[in-house]
Amino acid sequence: MIKSFICFISIICTIAITPFRKLETSFKSKSTDTIPPNAQKLIKYYPDAIAGFANNYLIFKDHSKLIWDDGIKNQSFQTLLDKPDLKDMFSQHYQSGALVNPPARNFDPGRIRNEDFFKKVYGSNESKVKKHLTEINWCPKLVGQKITVTTVNSIDKKLIRISNELDEHPELKKYLTDIGGTFTWRNIAGTNRHSMHSYGMTIDINTSYSDYWQWNCKCSNEDALITHKNRIPQLIIDIFEQNGFIWGGKWYHYDTMHFEYRPELVF
Repeated sequence: MIKSFICFISIICTIAITPFRKLETSFKSKSTDTIPPNAQKLIKYYPDAIAGFANNYLIFKDHSKLIWDDGIKNQSFQTLLDKPDLKDMFSQHYQSGALVNPPARNFDPGRIRNEDFFKKVYGSNESKVKKHLTEINWCPKLVGQKITVTTVNSIDKKLIRISNELDEHPELKKYLTDIGGTFTWRNIAGTNRHSMHSYGMTIDINTSYSDYWQWNCKCSNEDALITHKNRIPQLIIDIFEQNGFIWGGKWYHYDTMHFEYRPELVF
């Protein structure tokens, strides 16, 4: 009799609880589905800075927020560079691997950057960025150059891994010697936009074997007609991309020495 009663109670509890479990599962699913896929990428790859997403805003762990989509459509390329929202950063698709054709005009995946986002992640000013900087030994066997990079997102460890892989290829030494630069708090030449070097998550390799669009056109005009150039071996590009870095050689406004940590675009 007691066993029958316990069994009866167990069935009743199961029936009562099941709808709540379904409701909970449905809520979680709905909550995830309402987050844009590209916003989910930011949440995934910047977990130390981002707390979540709600009501068209990316929420940060310091309780601040940034709007995802400001609703402004059909903006000029220059406006996208100067005043992008978070959604705009994904408006051009970055493709890993070999560059099959020169990039189309103004196709610069990764150059459209919301500065406020990167200040939230890496530091809002020079002194705050510097608190997270460390020195690593770049390609100790082939080069042995000390460079300064950020520890945010374990970028120092990622660059050490890249360095170790490149160090096994002596044929690449000339491209890896005399690194062009890592951390420097500054603006991009000819603009009011912050260089990504300001955050210590970007590296320029040897400028002597690199090409830059402004050197070619001898101008800083974004509307200039440009002929694409590159001398960087694909192996270097592949190793950086496999570790979450984009390459500036895939831009119409090319910068072939430039590698920038942007896992949300690479993966």
